[in-house]
Amino acid sequence: MPSPYPSVDRISQYAAIATLTQSYGRTAVMDAIRAVLAKHRADRDAFGEHPFGEPQICDAVRSWLMERSTLSLRRLFNLTGTVLHTNLGRARLSQAAIDHAIMAMGEACNLEFDLETGQRGERDSLVEALLTELTGAEAATVVNNNAAAVLLTLAGVAQKRQVVVSRGELIEIGGSFRIPDVMRSANVRLVEVGTTNRTHRSDYAQAIGPSTAALMKVHASNYVIQGFTAAVSEAEMADVAHEHGLPLIVDLGAGSLIDLSVYGLPKEPIVADIIAAGADLVTFSGDKLLGGPQAGLIVGKKALIDRINRHPLKRALRVSKLTLAALEATLMAYRYPERLTQDLPTLRLLTRPIADIEVMAKRVQPHMALALGPDWQVTIQPVFSQVGSGSLPIDVIPSMALVCTYAQKKSGSALKALTARLRQLSIPIIGRVSDNSLVLDLRCLEDEADFLAQLQSLGLKISR
Repeated sequence: MPSPYPSVDRISQYAAIATLTQSYGRTAVMDAIRAVLAKHRADRDAFGEHPFGEPQICDAVRSWLMERSTLSLRRLFNLTGTVLHTNLGRARLSQAAIDHAIMAMGEACNLEFDLETGQRGERDSLVEALLTELTGAEAATVVNNNAAAVLLTLAGVAQKRQVVVSRGELIEIGGSFRIPDVMRSANVRLVEVGTTNRTHRSDYAQAIGPSTAALMKVHASNYVIQGFTAAVSEAEMADVAHEHGLPLIVDLGAGSLIDLSVYGLPKEPIVADIIAAGADLVTFSGDKLLGGPQAGLIVGKKALIDRINRHPLKRALRVSKLTLAALEATLMAYRYPERLTQDLPTLRLLTRPIADIEVMAKRVQPHMALALGPDWQVTIQPVFSQVGSGSLPIDVIPSMALVCTYAQKKSGSALKALTARLRQLSIPIIGRVSDNSLVLDLRCLEDEADFLAQLQSLGLKISR
């Protein structure tokens, strides 16, 4: 029996297919034709005959090619109210950081070449001077995230020995990574002292023995213990450690290079203050409060940094030229503190005046209401944003939101359908569901024009 389908070669000669070949190349187009024919055969066997002439074939091939050419990592609107959202990319980079990374991507650069001597250089030297200047540390090194920074620090200075940590600081960070697990992976033996809520100076002193390599303090950046509590300061711990000839390691988690209270935000520990208090090594993130790319930063005493850099794990955990370029430009911005809220998106979004957000909400609200139609009520309501990514866990920032509430029954299924529809837009819109409503916190919405364009693509005309 003759095939009901034209041959692959015949289909490739259709005018519309020839145009696709110019865009995608012959190999991809031929793969698409074969895939479309195979799918139609399977569908015909399951559902019976349906139209499949030249127009349908061309449309199917075009759709297949477009779907295969769509990148998985996409821009979206983060309207969740969490500024540094771990699932949505955390810190947005400054334009200077983006430009510097583009240069590193497109051009040869002195990644490991000393322009002064003409000899091979060290890649971390590109940012070390800036890090020591901004933190007061003697030396610095960089790895791919803060968990890696903690792992490498412990492996470099305490391998096969003991590190003393308060029980109240045995934290779990994102992705179920726990401090005790990281320590085991670094081949370090954990010695727990104190209790969950109270640890004293004497607890550390009594735990030190011949196998002790360091004392460690872990900043509880993603939770808070309140009530009947006691903790030992970095300065006190440094005294205890140094009395016994040991280093003090401090994991700050998010870490901040500046006093955030200057901008009306809750104050987080400042890296320079921890170094000044006597810490010998401090680890912190580059893509949280610092506002840069994902990176783990280690600053401290030069002798200890040198030991860390000699550990075999350092090469496995080192960062690429793209990270170093973006990090260098981000750190450079801190030399000009008066411009930080303009130059760094993280600070700009965290300090955005609520009055400005409310003005935007009033402009956008009627467009959202028109796009959703009469079955939805769209109101402007005060809400609270949060920093996110484990930073300032109990502190919130006043903001304004569009709250979309379904007016009919079965609001649950309607909300599910709406959130799915918003995720399917060319620039997805991501909010949060609360109290049977979709909440779109506008703190992080800066591109109003593209947002309105997305509303237009929901299907109803929106006047500008």
